[in-house]
Order: sequence, then C-alpha cells, then structure tokens
Amino acid sequence: MEQLSSKIYKKEFVEAFAGDDSGTLTPRQTPGMFYSKAKPTPVERVTLLAWSDELAKELGIARPTNQHEIDILGGNRVTDSMYPYAACYAGHQFGNWAGQLGDGRAITLGEWEAPDGKTWELQLKGAGLTPYSRRADGRAVLRSSVREYLMSEAMHYLGIPTTRALSLVSTGEPVLRDMFYNGNAAYEPGAIVMRVAPSFLRFGNFEMLNARKEVDNLRQLVDWTISRYYPHITGENKVLDWFKEVVDRTARLMVEWMRVGFVHGVMNTDNMSILGLTIDYGPYSFVDNYDPNFTPNTTDLPGRRYAFGKQPSIGYWNLGALAGALLPLADKDQLVATLETFKDVYWTAYYAMMGRKLGFDQVSQLDRDLISRFEKTLADIQPDMTIFYQLLIELPLSVENEDAVAEYFKQALYDDLTPEQKTALYTLVSSYLERLNTNKIKRSDSQEMMRKANPRFVLRNYLLHQAIEELEKGDDTLFVKLQEAIKEPYSDKFSEFFQTRPGWASEKAGCSMLSCSS
Repeated sequence: MEQLSSKIYKKEFVEAFAGDDSGTLTPRQTPGMFYSKAKPTPVERVTLLAWSDELAKELGIARPTNQHEIDILGGNRVTDSMYPYAACYAGHQFGNWAGQLGDGRAITLGEWEAPDGKTWELQLKGAGLTPYSRRADGRAVLRSSVREYLMSEAMHYLGIPTTRALSLVSTGEPVLRDMFYNGNAAYEPGAIVMRVAPSFLRFGNFEMLNARKEVDNLRQLVDWTISRYYPHITGENKVLDWFKEVVDRTARLMVEWMRVGFVHGVMNTDNMSILGLTIDYGPYSFVDNYDPNFTPNTTDLPGRRYAFGKQPSIGYWNLGALAGALLPLADKDQLVATLETFKDVYWTAYYAMMGRKLGFDQVSQLDRDLISRFEKTLADIQPDMTIFYQLLIELPLSVENEDAVAEYFKQALYDDLTPEQKTALYTLVSSYLERLNTNKIKRSDSQEMMRKANPRFVLRNYLLHQAIEELEKGDDTLFVKLQEAIKEPYSDKFSEFFQTRPGWASEKAGCSMLSCSS
C-alpha cells in the first residue's frame, strides 16, 4: 500500500495531447486544447468524512492517517508528480447543442497505477474554479457530494459499471447554492469527493473536436482511446469496430439501469462514458413506485426526456450524437448501420435480464409477451419495484383468488387496488405461475437466480436525504449504516430499510425531486 503523497503519478493523457499549460483559471473557450491546467483552490480545512477501504485496497492506496495526506483529498496539497487539469468537452444537453462545457468543478490530479498494473484517474469534484466553470464557482456541497460518494459505490456493489468514489471530505467553508434555481439561494457546507475511473472520457470529448473541425485531434483521440482502453481492436475498420463496442456497452448499461430501477436524471451526452460506465451522479433516483414516466430531475419537467422508461431510447439517441462526431473518420452508412445494432443488443440483453428477474429457465417469444404484460400491469398498479420483485421470489406456487394475491403483495403497494387492478394483478400472477410450472430447473435454482437479479436494498432518495440532514448536524449514524448496506444489496441483512417510501418523502424537497445541482 502506497501513500498518496509518495506515489509517482503518471500523466499519459496530458503528455499525449495538446493542452493549455498557463494555469489561468479564468473561464474561457480553449480551441485546439484537450485540457487546461487547473490547480485546486485551497479550502479552510480538509476533514476526512468517509473512505472506501475496499476500493483503496484494490488500488493499493494507504488510508490517510495525517493531515498531510488528507489535504490531498481536498486539493490543499498537490504533489510534485501530479499535473492537475480540467478536461475540455462539449455536449448535447436536454437534446440541444450546448457547445463547449468541460470540467467545471472537477480536477484530475493524475493517473495512479494499481498493483495489478491497471491505471486509474484520480479526480477531485468540487475543488474550485477551472477554465470551464463558466459562471459557477467550481465548488460542491455536502448534499451533492454525499450523494455521489454513496451512489458510486452502491452501483459498484449492485454489479453495474460505474465510476468509483475513494473519499469524501468536508472543506470547512460554506457554499452558496440555489437548489431548485428558483431564487432561494442558501449557504450549505462545502465538500469534495475524490472519484476514480480508468478514464472520465465522455461522448462530449469527441463531439467537441468534431464541432471545431479539429479532425486531426479527433483522429488522435480516437486512436489513443482504442489503443489504451480497447487494445483488442485493430485493423483498418477499427473506428467502426470500436464504435460497435461502445454501442454494445451502452446498451448493456441501459439494461442494468432498468434491472434495478435506476434513473440517472440528466443523460446529456457530456454525461455518457466512452467506457460504458455510469458517470456523473446528480439528480438521480431509484424508482420507488414503478412508473416509467418518473423523472427525479426538476429541470427535466415537463417533457420528462430522461424519465425511467425513456433511458434506453436516450442512450440510443446519444450514441447517434457520438456517431455524428465520428463522421470525419468513418463512412456514414456504416456508422448508421452500426448504431442500429443497438436495438438488437438492447432487447436481447433486456429480455434475458427480465428472464433472470422472473426466474425463467429460458426466454421464448411467449415469455417476451408475458414480460410485456408485467411491464404494463406494474405501470398501472405502481407497486414498489424493489419490494414487488422480492415478494415475487417467495410467491406460493398456487394462489386462491384475487383478494389473496392483493393481500400477498400488500407490502409493496402505495395505494389500495381498484377492483380492476386486483383482477389484472391476479390474471398476471396466474399466468406467471403457469409459466413457472414449465421451468426445467428446480424452483430453488429459479429463486436463487431471482435473488441475484433483484436487489433487496437500494439507496433510496429519502434515506440519502435523512443521512445528509443528520450529517449536517454532526451525526453520521445513518450515513455509516448506509455505507455498510450498499455493500450487500442482495442480502437480507439490512431489513430495516426494506419498506416503501414513507408518505412524508413524497413531496419533500430532496426526496421526491432534485435539480441538476444535486
């Protein structure tokens, strides 16, 4: 295990590409530049609030034990071998071209080589002004930082590709934030997350270069990305082959989000990872009641572009934007044909995933029809998604009548069922049990498959909200408990959290709806 301060950091991205080395933090356009040097702005006092021991062990990083080391986690200290920078990228935001964006409150310190030879970028989120901060301050608050720290790790333990979070620190400084952009700004405690990924490259990095007609730079970035992160791809068709793999990874990521009920909330192209990772945790949420039209993002109303059920189609749309950025390097028709493979990849993986959630030994066309009936019925009844699928695991193999079925699933319901809903649920469950009886695997094997596909614990927004409120008062009891619960989402060890969203959380700010500043 190495100390953060004694490591010789790599800086292969910086060495490979042109950047603005001036260190000037004044917000500006940076044509021709892949990044700009941006040293973190020191804060009052860096205090360690949370540390991921498991991730640190994987990376070979020793837990900081003195202020000298802790200061690195808050940007108060930069070692000699680090080269702090903010990346330049663009993006489509809510479907509209936004032009240059870039790391407005994220600063990459350097690249850490782990004991297994893999390299990880260490990045501080909330470490101060960068040339891409535009009209913002480059800071982050405790509220958004707790959310990013916990959810990054929660997604990892759910088995979903994601960026990771190594540490959470407080800064000792207040930060002014208008949570809902409604003129009610207030000071909140400042905080910084150190997040970790093999790369933070986004679709927007490639869009930026194409938009500026920097074709040589675009080719250089594509070649570098392929050689570094997709080294198995070679040959004269490597751009198309690489794009196909990005399409595959993105499609499968969407399937995983749908599996657990995760809603990203702000799927702009600058928030789409070129490695197929979940990246940038802002106004995210898990669905409580099963509603395909649910969006947790106030900025996404009333259009609900990024609603739960629309995420796969937005993933496809965003890949189309990436394909457009690659037009100078590949044939248009072939790019379009490659993009169109998204649908087959997604639906094949989606039905296979749903088969595991439902405990089917295989998925036939008839099973696909049954899966569609599940989606339609759940959207109408809107039970708690997590609890419903948990109850389904232990469903008796015979049911008496409509009332008995409604009573069995009562724990998952937010509202009493109408007579029509009772009939629909009973009919669905009866068809499901008929299908289970045709399984060629044991019931116990089917149930084990379901337990691995259906989390029992998800990091609900109301729990996060409670933990944040308590942390702001100096009480970390719930925060610590959630840190442990996220590591075992498929176990029944944390049954105290196995309940529907409480009534008070339905309307409370920060529980039901959030903004992009979250």
